[in-house]
Amino acid sequence: MPCVYGRISSQFKFPKIIHIIGTNGKGTTGRFLATALYKKGYRVGHYTSPHILQFNERVWFNGSDVAMECLESTHKKLLALLTQDEAESLSYFEYTTLLAMLYYSDKSDFVVLEAGLGGEHDATAVFANDLTLVTPIAMDHEAFLGSDIESIAKTKLNAAQKAVIIAKQRYKVVYDIMNELQKEKGLQTFRVEELLDEKDRQNILKIAEHEILATYLQTNLALAIAALKYFKIEYSVEDFYNAKLFGRLSVLEKNIIVDVGHNVLAAESISESLKNNKYTLVYNSYKDKNYKEILSVLKPIIETVELIDVYNARVEESGYLQQTLEDLGINYSKFKKLETEKKYLVFGSFSVVEAFLKVYRG
Repeated sequence: MPCVYGRISSQFKFPKIIHIIGTNGKGTTGRFLATALYKKGYRVGHYTSPHILQFNERVWFNGSDVAMECLESTHKKLLALLTQDEAESLSYFEYTTLLAMLYYSDKSDFVVLEAGLGGEHDATAVFANDLTLVTPIAMDHEAFLGSDIESIAKTKLNAAQKAVIIAKQRYKVVYDIMNELQKEKGLQTFRVEELLDEKDRQNILKIAEHEILATYLQTNLALAIAALKYFKIEYSVEDFYNAKLFGRLSVLEKNIIVDVGHNVLAAESISESLKNNKYTLVYNSYKDKNYKEILSVLKPIIETVELIDVYNARVEESGYLQQTLEDLGINYSKFKKLETEKKYLVFGSFSVVEAFLKVYRG
C-alpha cells in the first residue's frame, strides 16, 4: 500500500485529515465529528468500516452515504491510475481506502478517516494527517496486533503523526506509551479532558439526554468535541443531533436493540448501559474472539442466548460456543424467528447484526 500510494499520491488533493485510531468507538466518534463539521458548513467526508448491509455505508459525505453510481465512477478512475500488478497487490480494505480517499480528495474541507483494525501498518496510516484521535484501547484482534495491551497500544499509537488527542483510557500503559512517543516524534499531545471545560461537559449531558446516548457513546462524543476545540471551531448542541452511527446500541423497535460491538470492552460498556434489564441475546462469534469472557460480562443482562447462523470462515464452530454457554450456566437455543414478547439484544459483530437484519427485514 505505501509504495502504490506513493506512486499515485500526486492525484490526491487533500484537505485537513483527522485520523481515528483505537479499539472501540472509532465509528461513532467519527460520525459525531463529521456531522458537527458538516452542520457548521464544512464539506466533510467520513470513511468508516466495515459496512453492515451495503458497501457505500463505508463512504459518507455531507450527511449521507455516497451513491453507488458515484463510487463506481471513482472505481474506474482509480483503476486507470493503477497498474494491473498494483491493483492485484492491494487487499480489499486497502483498495477500498484508496477508493474513498480518491472520491474525497478534491471536494472536501475535512476528511474523518477511521483506521481498520491496526495502527501504524493500517492502510489509512499512509495519508498525512493534521490530527490523530485515540479512542479507548483494549484487547482485540490479538492475532494481528499483539497479545497484550502494551503491544496493541504501541502498534496503534505509532500511527500518530503530528498532533494527538487521547480519550480517557482504562490502562495506564497507554498513557505511558503516548508520553514516550511524544518525546520520540515531537508530537503535540492532549488528553481529552485538557481541552474540555465545564460548558462542554454540560453540553455533553444535554446532547446525551436528547439523543439517549449510552455512557460509552458520551466518551466518543467528548473526543469529537475536543477535536472541534483543537481546531477552534465553535459548536452548538444541535450540531450533534441525529449523528449517531447505526449499529451502536441502536433501537430497532422497543424490544430490539442491535450493537456491532465484538470485544470485551464493548461487552462491558453494553452491560453497564443496559443493567437492571434482561435480554434474549442473539449471538455468534469469530474464532479469534474471547467469547467466554464476553459472555461472562454479558451474563447479568442475559435471559437466554439464541445462536444465529453466520456464514463466514472466521466463525467459531457451534459446538465450542455451546460448550462455553453450558460451562457458564447460560440457557441457549438456535435463533429461528422473532417473538414479540421477548426483549432482544443483538450483539457479536457486524456479521451477526447483518445476519439478524436479513431476517428482521425479510
